[in-house]
Amino acid sequence: MSTELSVGGTPVATIVADPQLDIRLGPRPYLHPVRTLGGTVVTDALCEDHPWHMGVSVAMQDVDGVNFWGGRTYVRDQGYTWLDDHGRITPGGEWQDQTGRALLSEKRQVTAAATQDGWELTYEYALTAPATRDVTLGSPATNGRPGGAGYGGFFWRGAPVPGAEVVAWTASADGEAAVNGSAEPWVAVRAGNAYTLVFRGLRDDDRWFVRTGDYVGVCAALAFERPLTIRAGTTLSREIRVSVTDGAAGPPRPLRLRRATPPSGPLPAAPR
Repeated sequence: MSTELSVGGTPVATIVADPQLDIRLGPRPYLHPVRTLGGTVVTDALCEDHPWHMGVSVAMQDVDGVNFWGGRTYVRDQGYTWLDDHGRITPGGEWQDQTGRALLSEKRQVTAAATQDGWELTYEYALTAPATRDVTLGSPATNGRPGGAGYGGFFWRGAPVPGAEVVAWTASADGEAAVNGSAEPWVAVRAGNAYTLVFRGLRDDDRWFVRTGDYVGVCAALAFERPLTIRAGTTLSREIRVSVTDGAAGPPRPLRLRRATPPSGPLPAAPR
């Protein structure tokens, strides 16, 4: 079951509401392919390296111990381990464990609008805990994984561009290592001369999880450093906006300041 999202009559994204997938992949609604107005595909899904990455979606690796992300679960002092702990997210927005018990209910709205240089995706979602119990969200980082792996939340798996350099930057930081874990108002990703994406919408203690080396990925992470608890009967809401542009575009990258290297040897005599 899928529908098309269009801008000015041009299809820009396919919404897959009910993918028939192995439970170990964390079945959930997702968008793929997402395209520029010029037709360039800017998402990847069911990838060879991470088959549980699905274009654009919302998922968490730890929701009260249930893995909605897919793949192996990060276990403290053990590393990534295959567990019988996977859940699924239904088209109607229930986050269910393997027994069908609902841990969260989700409302989502996805819209697209034209911009001066391309188009913008707005992805709104709201997660509500049951009236009778709190629900805690976690990530590999909160479960002990080092290296800034606090992913979970809105996630965009970018399309590879063979031979192209992929770069990420914010207003003050340049490169994956500097951008990952930041809380800047926006983060941009450029894949060679093929496409540029600019992400906005962090709130509270959210952080950007960014990958440009092993693969192209950006996550507005909900539990980057610490678990996040949704109290009983309350709702966590987020609105992520992503501008999608053909070619090399986006905000300017920050200047890299270089320290002057002191000259070697004696200083020249001052002019008289």
